[in-house]
Amino acid sequence: MTRFQRLAVATTTATFVLIAVGGLVRATDSGLGCPDWPRCFGKLTPPPNLHAWIEHSHRLVAAVVIVLVALTAIAAWRTRQPRAIRWAAIGAVAMVVAQAVLGAIVVWAKLEAESVTLHLATALALVALMEFIAFRSRWGRRGSGGTPRFARLAMGGAALVYAQMLVGSTVTGHDAGLAYPAGTLIPDLGLSSAQIQFAHRLLATLVGVAVVAIWLRARATQRAHPTVTRLAGYAAGLVVVQIALGIANVADRLDALTVVPHLAVGSLLWGTMFALVLHADRFAGTAERDPGEPAPAPARTARESLTAYFLLTKPRIIELLLITTVPTMFLAERGVPSPWLILTTLFGGSLSAASANVINCYLDRDIDSAMRRTRRRPLPAHQVDPVDALRFGLVLGVAGFVWLWTTVNLLSAVLATAAILFYVFVYTLGLKRRTAQNIVIGGAAGAVPVLVGWTAVTGRIELPALVLFAIIFYWTPPHFWALSLRYREDYQAAGVPMLPVVRGPKETSHQILYYTLLLVAVTLLMYPAGQMGLVYLVAALLLGGLFVWRALALTRDVSGKRAIKLFSFSNQYLALLFLAMAIDAVLHVQG
Repeated sequence: MTRFQRLAVATTTATFVLIAVGGLVRATDSGLGCPDWPRCFGKLTPPPNLHAWIEHSHRLVAAVVIVLVALTAIAAWRTRQPRAIRWAAIGAVAMVVAQAVLGAIVVWAKLEAESVTLHLATALALVALMEFIAFRSRWGRRGSGGTPRFARLAMGGAALVYAQMLVGSTVTGHDAGLAYPAGTLIPDLGLSSAQIQFAHRLLATLVGVAVVAIWLRARATQRAHPTVTRLAGYAAGLVVVQIALGIANVADRLDALTVVPHLAVGSLLWGTMFALVLHADRFAGTAERDPGEPAPAPARTARESLTAYFLLTKPRIIELLLITTVPTMFLAERGVPSPWLILTTLFGGSLSAASANVINCYLDRDIDSAMRRTRRRPLPAHQVDPVDALRFGLVLGVAGFVWLWTTVNLLSAVLATAAILFYVFVYTLGLKRRTAQNIVIGGAAGAVPVLVGWTAVTGRIELPALVLFAIIFYWTPPHFWALSLRYREDYQAAGVPMLPVVRGPKETSHQILYYTLLLVAVTLLMYPAGQMGLVYLVAALLLGGLFVWRALALTRDVSGKRAIKLFSFSNQYLALLFLAMAIDAVLHVQG
């Protein structure tokens, strides 16, 4: 990268920082922290006042951006850059001067909504112009001059994002951020503030659908150009985070901790979409790859791509986790919880569980390709690029945390995210390939959803929640060891030290029996700890007896057929036990 290119990138980055600092100014109501311009209370340095210093910091960053833009223009002419770059640099100088004047007008007009929106519009346009300069100085234009379908689609998506940013600024300028609650779909549109907020949410939905559609289209038609597909993937991830932060804005009543990231991520989304437009246009009319770029993967339809990403989340495991979460919420409520709370908890929990599963697929793709049971998963089957899978998993994790924090509570969000980290770092990276006790310790991650469900209702961890955690913890070894007995050869081929591989089938069947007995004992502890009734007690005894009987049968016949039957029953056992728990909790209240 040449010096001029580094300067252009630095100026673009500084402009992003300027927008983020501007968001901090608005979020903290510091727009008039310095009521005059260009001075602050008649002086060059502000008084010892927080709002004055926040506003002054915005002006200092703006001054840095002005200097960088001017240096970029000078360097463009001195290094004899192509004509398009030189005139774009002159345009950037004019634009940054206009931006400074608009900043003064915003202060003189006492934060009048239209001037604030125009100020942001100019800043976003400056970002795009600087991106254009940085891009053309490095790559130039290599297309045929035409504008193919995907490039037009990317332009339309970028235009929607730009419009959404300006509508969002209008919402802020008219104090319409809290015009109506997040859970209200259609508000009373008699109020102008509600109309603006409603338009903002409608456009946000449209932007989300459009950006995700562009990403899917890129994966289907632009596989020859990995830069294009990566940028489209980044945009899809950013739009999910942006929508989640928008919900957080309302839930936290426009707290600066969510307002500033909301504007920063929105600006980054705009910059990513504009970069996508530049790169899509760069390849217009040509199917050539850059030297060194990997060969394209086979094209797939949008439906095939969606299916592959869905399967990465291991939906059957998520379903099992949700089966335990809902009854836990019934027990914590001692009745029927709010349907909205159930839905938001399930959605956030699903995002977090999916994140852990996707990252696990990414880390274990070499193992999966060596095992017959898993070699058809999306990564071993080369249906999803590994980097895209990792990015998808990280986005799901962030989205799950933000969603649970804003719609449920912070404790539930922290617990769900802690489960992701435990599953990834302790189980997948630390234990799975090193010890036969991997599933015993690692099973704690699968027990966290009951804590999430309990804290979603009560806001704290209590004794019954810990007993529920123990139930899942002791259920996991017999459940998973039964499966690993059936596929012992697979784990042996992959070099994973599962108990049947290390200790043999007979010892594994004995360990399954021991843990089943412990599991039944722990389920009976729930009777006094959770103040359960006869419905739960009878169910725990009957289901526990059946589990022990089947575990005993496995010690006499350790065939794969018997093992897989025990594995299937263990799923039914857990679902029926927690169902009985929920029924008991409701009947207890009615009685």
